[in-house]
Amino acid sequence: MSDNLDMTPQLTLTPEADTAAAAAPAAPEAPALTLEPAAADPADAAAAQKERDAHAVKLDESQLTEAERKMVDEFSQKIDITDSSVVLQYGAAAQKNIAGFSENALNNVRTKDLGEVGEALSSLVVELKGFGKEEDEGGFLGFFKKKRDKLEAMKTSYAKAEVNVDKIVRVLENHQVVLMKDIAMLDQMYDLNTKYYKELTMYIIAGKKRLEHVRAHDLEELKKKAAETGAQEDAQKYNDYANLCNRFEKKLHDLELTRMISIQMGPQTRLIQNNDTLMLEKIQSSLVNTIPLWKSQMVLALGLEHSRQATAAQSAVTDMTNQLLQKNADLLKMGTIETARESERSVVDIQTLQHTNQQLISTLDEVMKIQQEGSQKRKEAELELGRIEGELKQKLLELRG
Repeated sequence: MSDNLDMTPQLTLTPEADTAAAAAPAAPEAPALTLEPAAADPADAAAAQKERDAHAVKLDESQLTEAERKMVDEFSQKIDITDSSVVLQYGAAAQKNIAGFSENALNNVRTKDLGEVGEALSSLVVELKGFGKEEDEGGFLGFFKKKRDKLEAMKTSYAKAEVNVDKIVRVLENHQVVLMKDIAMLDQMYDLNTKYYKELTMYIIAGKKRLEHVRAHDLEELKKKAAETGAQEDAQKYNDYANLCNRFEKKLHDLELTRMISIQMGPQTRLIQNNDTLMLEKIQSSLVNTIPLWKSQMVLALGLEHSRQATAAQSAVTDMTNQLLQKNADLLKMGTIETARESERSVVDIQTLQHTNQQLISTLDEVMKIQQEGSQKRKEAELELGRIEGELKQKLLELRG
């Protein structure tokens, strides 16, 4: 990770294109279907909601340093919610960074095939276990009881297996280098995501601060003026300004959704990094333990045969063979179990997906509620406009009478 990586967020009202590092979003698990859903207990639901509310994170200036608070204060005063371009582009640079970060993360996962590493490890196990298989029809000890040409066959078999093993070793070493680079890159990606998350947080806090100020002062003054003068143009100005406030509030909500994505990207990045680390450890174990053990055991077998001490050689080779098979079996079991466990493990915890789903459902409920309330208010306003028009016509008739 680069030591000169600038992690200080920069706030701007004129976003520019930025290149983001990436991490891997995970595919959601298939939903569980049931014809008999369990009825939720209202008491349990209330208790669960109370527990969630108790742990809810409040987005305020307490999350900022003193320097960041000062930056937010100064920046919030520059926000002009009457400028449609400012509202449209507000925080867009940070959102673009998060989007680019997610895309690069997905590409990183797409281009990485850890299955190739698993295949190389499996091939290594096959080579080590398959040595001497053709000559082992009468048992491994029986090989040393045969003629001298069998010793030459054993040497040839060993040489052939060694060539294949060396090829596999080179493949594993290449994967090892790639994985180490990926792990370092994921560290940098995690730091970049932290920077983007902080930047979004500051944009949101600055925007909310400005929105609260204009609603408490500018909007309230327009409301009072419209009430005092009764002029239609003053009422329209108040309504237009209220709509601008609502637009900016929706923009801030969009930034909050993007911020949640950034929050989720942190643990997702670490999960990918952890998978790479586990695979790297498997490769390292094969290179420094399994292969040297195999070679040393085979050299021992050849040395025992060269000593022509049949009885001692038979006993030693039997022990060596049992140890080799047991260790190979143990290594194969460990490697297979760990690989299966890691391949079956989801990159994203179900709790994370549940939380994301609940946030989405809550957002949709709020939007529907707001739309319903807006529709109801428009209907009420339409009736009120009719009454106003009728009263105005009546008054005009009275004046003419």
